[in-house]
Amino acid sequence: MLSELTANAVADAEARRAARPLVDVEHEALLRPAAIDALEVLRPADHVKVIAEIKRSSPSRGSLAPIADPAALARSYELGGASAISVLTEGRKFGGSLADLESVRAAVALPVLRKDFISTPYQVFEARAAGADLVLLIVAALDDATLRELFDLIVDLGMTPLVETHSADELERAAALGARLIGVNARDLSTFDLDRDLFGRLADRFPEGAVRVAESAVQSAADVARYRAAGADVVLVGEALVTGDPVANLRAFLAV
Repeated sequence: MLSELTANAVADAEARRAARPLVDVEHEALLRPAAIDALEVLRPADHVKVIAEIKRSSPSRGSLAPIADPAALARSYELGGASAISVLTEGRKFGGSLADLESVRAAVALPVLRKDFISTPYQVFEARAAGADLVLLIVAALDDATLRELFDLIVDLGMTPLVETHSADELERAAALGARLIGVNARDLSTFDLDRDLFGRLADRFPEGAVRVAESAVQSAADVARYRAAGADVVLVGEALVTGDPVANLRAFLAV
Protein backbone atom coordinates (compact mmCIF):
# COMPACT_ATOMS: atom_id res chain seq x y z
CA MET A 1 0.00 0.00 0.00
CA LEU A 2 2.76 2.47 0.90
CA SER A 3 4.58 1.83 -2.38
CA GLU A 4 1.36 2.35 -4.32
CA LEU A 5 0.52 5.58 -2.47
CA THR A 6 4.02 6.93 -3.03
CA ALA A 7 4.07 6.02 -6.72
CA ASN A 8 0.66 7.62 -7.25
CA ALA A 9 1.76 10.79 -5.46
CA VAL A 10 4.81 11.03 -7.73
CA ALA A 11 2.67 10.49 -10.84
CA ASP A 12 0.27 13.22 -9.75
CA ALA A 13 3.17 15.58 -9.01
CA GLU A 14 4.62 14.92 -12.45
CA ALA A 15 1.27 15.79 -14.02
CA ARG A 16 1.26 19.09 -12.12
CA ARG A 17 4.85 19.68 -13.12
CA ALA A 18 3.91 19.42 -16.80
CA ALA A 19 1.61 22.41 -16.31
CA ARG A 20 3.74 24.22 -13.74
CA PRO A 21 7.48 23.70 -14.26
CA LEU A 22 9.89 23.35 -11.37
CA VAL A 23 11.49 26.75 -12.05
CA ASP A 24 8.10 28.43 -11.55
CA VAL A 25 7.37 26.54 -8.33
CA GLU A 26 10.86 27.33 -6.99
CA HIS A 27 10.25 31.02 -7.70
CA GLU A 28 6.90 30.97 -5.89
CA ALA A 29 8.45 29.12 -2.95
CA LEU A 30 11.20 31.68 -2.56
CA LEU A 31 8.70 34.56 -2.67
CA ARG A 32 6.75 33.17 0.28
CA PRO A 33 7.15 34.85 3.69
CA ALA A 34 9.45 32.93 6.04
CA ALA A 35 7.99 29.72 7.43
CA ILE A 36 6.83 29.62 11.05
CA ASP A 37 9.32 27.95 13.42
CA ALA A 38 7.31 24.82 14.15
CA LEU A 39 9.95 23.38 16.47
CA GLU A 40 9.55 26.35 18.77
CA VAL A 41 5.77 26.01 18.70
CA LEU A 42 5.84 22.25 19.35
CA ARG A 43 8.68 22.13 21.87
CA PRO A 44 7.99 20.07 25.02
CA ALA A 45 5.83 21.76 27.64
CA ASP A 46 3.96 20.89 30.81
CA HIS A 47 0.98 19.86 28.71
CA VAL A 48 0.51 17.75 25.60
CA LYS A 49 0.25 19.59 22.28
CA VAL A 50 -1.96 18.65 19.35
CA ILE A 51 -1.42 18.70 15.60
CA ALA A 52 -5.00 18.71 14.31
CA GLU A 53 -5.50 17.10 10.92
CA ILE A 54 -7.78 17.94 8.01
CA LYS A 55 -8.62 14.61 6.40
CA ARG A 56 -11.63 13.68 4.29
CA SER A 57 -10.97 9.96 3.89
CA SER A 58 -8.34 7.25 4.19
CA PRO A 59 -7.67 3.81 2.70
CA SER A 60 -8.26 2.17 6.08
CA ARG A 61 -11.50 3.96 7.05
CA GLY A 62 -13.00 5.13 3.77
CA SER A 63 -14.94 8.38 3.74
CA LEU A 64 -14.76 10.33 7.02
CA ALA A 65 -16.15 13.81 6.37
CA PRO A 66 -16.82 15.96 3.28
CA ILE A 67 -15.00 19.07 4.66
CA ALA A 68 -16.33 21.54 2.10
CA ASP A 69 -14.47 24.40 3.81
CA PRO A 70 -11.01 23.39 5.09
CA ALA A 71 -10.27 26.97 6.16
CA ALA A 72 -13.31 27.06 8.45
CA LEU A 73 -12.30 23.75 10.03
CA ALA A 74 -8.78 25.06 10.52
CA ARG A 75 -10.14 28.12 12.33
CA SER A 76 -12.10 25.78 14.60
CA TYR A 77 -8.90 23.89 15.35
CA GLU A 78 -7.14 27.14 16.19
CA LEU A 79 -10.03 28.14 18.45
CA GLY A 80 -9.89 24.76 20.18
CA GLY A 81 -6.21 25.18 21.05
CA ALA A 82 -4.36 23.15 18.42
CA SER A 83 -0.65 23.98 18.13
CA ALA A 84 -0.39 23.14 14.41
CA ILE A 85 -2.56 21.92 11.57
CA SER A 86 -1.88 18.97 9.29
CA VAL A 87 -3.40 19.06 5.82
CA LEU A 88 -3.64 15.88 3.75
CA THR A 89 -2.84 16.94 0.20
CA GLU A 90 -2.97 13.46 -1.40
CA GLY A 91 -5.99 13.32 -3.69
CA ARG A 92 -6.65 9.74 -4.74
CA LYS A 93 -7.12 8.00 -1.38
CA PHE A 94 -7.39 10.92 1.07
CA GLY A 95 -9.37 13.46 -0.96
CA GLY A 96 -6.98 16.33 -0.33
CA SER A 97 -5.20 18.92 -2.44
CA LEU A 98 -2.64 21.70 -2.34
CA ALA A 99 -5.57 24.11 -2.65
CA ASP A 100 -6.71 22.87 0.78
CA LEU A 101 -3.29 23.71 2.20
CA GLU A 102 -3.27 27.17 0.63
CA SER A 103 -6.71 27.98 2.04
CA VAL A 104 -5.72 26.79 5.51
CA ARG A 105 -2.48 28.77 5.40
CA ALA A 106 -4.45 31.94 4.61
CA ALA A 107 -6.94 31.30 7.42
CA VAL A 108 -4.80 30.65 10.52
CA ALA A 109 -1.63 31.81 12.25
CA LEU A 110 -0.54 28.30 13.27
CA PRO A 111 2.19 26.22 11.60
CA VAL A 112 0.79 24.12 8.76
CA LEU A 113 2.06 20.66 7.82
CA ARG A 114 1.91 19.25 4.31
CA LYS A 115 1.06 15.60 4.90
CA ASP A 116 1.56 13.58 1.75
CA PHE A 117 3.76 10.88 0.27
CA ILE A 118 6.76 13.08 -0.44
CA SER A 119 9.62 11.58 -2.42
CA THR A 120 10.78 14.26 -4.88
CA PRO A 121 12.23 17.77 -4.55
CA TYR A 122 9.37 19.10 -6.69
CA GLN A 123 6.88 18.13 -3.97
CA VAL A 124 8.96 19.94 -1.35
CA PHE A 125 9.05 23.14 -3.39
CA GLU A 126 5.28 22.78 -3.93
CA ALA A 127 4.81 22.60 -0.17
CA ARG A 128 6.70 25.85 0.45
CA ALA A 129 4.99 27.57 -2.49
CA ALA A 130 1.62 26.65 -0.96
CA GLY A 131 2.67 28.03 2.43
CA ALA A 132 3.63 24.91 4.36
CA ASP A 133 5.80 25.31 7.46
CA LEU A 134 6.36 21.57 7.92
CA VAL A 135 6.68 18.66 5.50
CA LEU A 136 6.15 14.99 6.31
CA LEU A 137 8.89 12.51 5.39
CA ILE A 138 7.99 8.83 5.78
CA VAL A 139 11.17 6.86 6.47
CA ALA A 140 9.70 3.57 5.23
CA ALA A 141 9.03 5.10 1.80
CA LEU A 142 12.53 6.48 1.16
CA ASP A 143 16.06 5.18 0.79
CA ASP A 144 18.77 6.89 2.84
CA ALA A 145 20.07 9.08 0.01
CA THR A 146 16.61 10.39 -0.91
CA LEU A 147 15.68 10.86 2.74
CA ARG A 148 18.80 12.97 3.29
CA GLU A 149 18.27 14.99 0.11
CA LEU A 150 14.67 15.86 0.97
CA PHE A 151 15.41 16.49 4.65
CA ASP A 152 18.16 18.96 3.77
CA LEU A 153 16.01 20.70 1.15
CA ILE A 154 13.15 21.15 3.62
CA VAL A 155 15.54 22.70 6.14
CA ASP A 156 17.21 24.89 3.49
CA LEU A 157 13.79 26.30 2.58
CA GLY A 158 13.22 27.23 6.23
CA MET A 159 10.65 24.55 6.95
CA THR A 160 10.67 21.77 9.54
CA PRO A 161 10.71 18.08 8.55
CA LEU A 162 8.39 15.80 10.52
CA VAL A 163 10.16 12.47 10.13
CA GLU A 164 7.71 9.59 10.51
CA THR A 165 8.84 6.17 11.74
CA HIS A 166 7.31 2.78 12.55
CA SER A 167 10.16 0.76 14.03
CA ALA A 168 13.36 0.98 16.06
CA ASP A 169 15.43 0.77 12.86
CA GLU A 170 13.51 3.66 11.33
CA LEU A 171 14.00 5.71 14.49
CA GLU A 172 17.74 5.16 14.14
CA ARG A 173 17.58 6.39 10.55
CA ALA A 174 15.69 9.49 11.69
CA ALA A 175 18.27 10.12 14.41
CA ALA A 176 21.10 9.78 11.87
CA LEU A 177 19.54 12.62 9.89
CA GLY A 178 19.66 14.88 12.92
CA ALA A 179 15.86 15.06 12.94
CA ARG A 180 14.45 17.08 15.81
CA LEU A 181 10.74 16.40 15.17
CA ILE A 182 10.09 12.67 14.97
CA GLY A 183 6.80 10.80 14.84
CA VAL A 184 5.86 7.21 15.51
CA ASN A 185 2.82 6.18 13.51
CA ALA A 186 0.75 3.46 15.15
CA ARG A 187 -0.58 2.57 11.71
CA ASP A 188 1.70 0.50 9.50
CA LEU A 189 1.38 2.19 6.11
CA SER A 190 2.37 -0.98 4.27
CA THR A 191 -0.49 -3.05 5.70
CA PHE A 192 -2.60 -0.37 7.43
CA ASP A 193 -2.66 -2.51 10.58
CA LEU A 194 -2.84 -0.54 13.84
CA ASP A 195 -0.54 -1.11 16.84
CA ARG A 196 -1.70 1.07 19.72
CA ASP A 197 1.27 0.17 21.92
CA LEU A 198 4.00 0.90 19.38
CA PHE A 199 4.80 4.42 20.58
CA GLY A 200 5.22 3.21 24.15
CA ARG A 201 7.63 0.47 23.09
CA LEU A 202 9.75 2.92 21.08
CA ALA A 203 9.56 6.02 23.29
CA ASP A 204 12.93 5.45 24.98
CA ARG A 205 14.65 5.12 21.59
CA PHE A 206 14.08 8.72 20.49
CA PRO A 207 17.32 10.72 20.25
CA GLU A 208 17.95 13.14 23.08
CA GLY A 209 16.33 16.51 22.50
CA ALA A 210 13.90 15.35 19.81
CA VAL A 211 10.26 16.38 20.01
CA ARG A 212 8.28 13.13 20.26
CA VAL A 213 5.08 12.90 18.21
CA ALA A 214 2.53 10.10 18.57
CA GLU A 215 0.48 9.57 15.41
CA SER A 216 -2.80 7.68 14.88
CA ALA A 217 -5.02 5.67 17.24
CA VAL A 218 -6.46 8.71 19.07
CA GLN A 219 -10.22 8.53 19.55
CA SER A 220 -10.59 9.87 23.08
CA ALA A 221 -8.91 11.80 25.88
CA ALA A 222 -7.92 8.44 27.36
CA ASP A 223 -5.88 7.69 24.23
CA VAL A 224 -4.13 11.05 24.54
CA ALA A 225 -3.46 10.33 28.23
CA ARG A 226 -1.92 6.97 27.32
CA TYR A 227 0.40 8.59 24.79
CA ARG A 228 1.30 11.37 27.22
CA ALA A 229 2.12 8.86 29.95
CA ALA A 230 4.38 7.03 27.49
CA GLY A 231 6.31 10.24 26.82
CA ALA A 232 4.63 11.96 23.87
CA ASP A 233 5.16 15.70 23.60
CA VAL A 234 2.69 16.01 20.72
CA VAL A 235 -0.18 13.93 19.36
CA LEU A 236 -1.38 14.10 15.77
CA VAL A 237 -5.15 13.60 15.56
CA GLY A 238 -7.40 13.48 12.53
CA GLU A 239 -10.41 11.15 12.50
CA ALA A 240 -11.65 11.99 16.00
CA LEU A 241 -11.73 15.69 15.10
CA VAL A 242 -13.29 15.54 11.63
CA THR A 243 -16.03 13.13 12.74
CA GLY A 244 -16.93 14.88 16.01
CA ASP A 245 -17.03 18.35 17.59
CA PRO A 246 -13.53 19.64 16.83
CA VAL A 247 -13.43 22.40 19.45
CA ALA A 248 -14.88 20.30 22.27
CA ASN A 249 -12.67 17.31 21.45
CA LEU A 250 -9.53 19.40 21.22
CA ARG A 251 -10.23 21.01 24.56
CA ALA A 252 -10.79 17.59 26.11
CA PHE A 253 -7.51 16.32 24.66
CA LEU A 254 -5.60 19.37 25.87
CA ALA A 255 -7.01 18.98 29.38
CA VAL A 256 -5.12 15.69 29.78
